Amino acid sequence: MIVVNTETISGYEIVEILGMVRGNTIRAKHLGKDLMAGLRGMVGGELTEYTEMISEAREEALNRMLAEAEKLKADAVVNVRFTTSAVAGGAAEILAYGTAVKLK
Repeated sequence: MIVVNTETISGYEIVEILGMVRGNTIRAKHLGKDLMAGLRGMVGGELTEYTEMISEAREEALNRMLAEAEKLKADAVVNVRFTTSAVAGGAAEILAYGTAVKLK
C-alpha cells in the first residue's frame, strides 16, 4: 500500500475517495525508564526512553491506520498526518490519520 503525506501520488490518478482512516495508541514507559528519563532531564541531553516510546507508538498508530485502510480495500492513503498529545505524566497518545483512496 502506498502511504504519502501529499494530496496526490505522482504517476497515479485518484479515482475514488473511500474516507478518512485513523489509528491511535497511548503509550507510557515503565517506572524505571521514567526515572532514568527524569534524571537525564536534569543534566540535559536526549531523553532516549521517550524517543523510543514515541517511535514505537507512531509505528503502532500507523499500522492501525493501515489496517483500517485495508478493510476498505484501499490502494493508498494520502495526506497522512500524525498528532501527539500528553495524556498523563510519562504517557502520550499518537494519532495517525489520512484519506484512503483507490488509484488508477
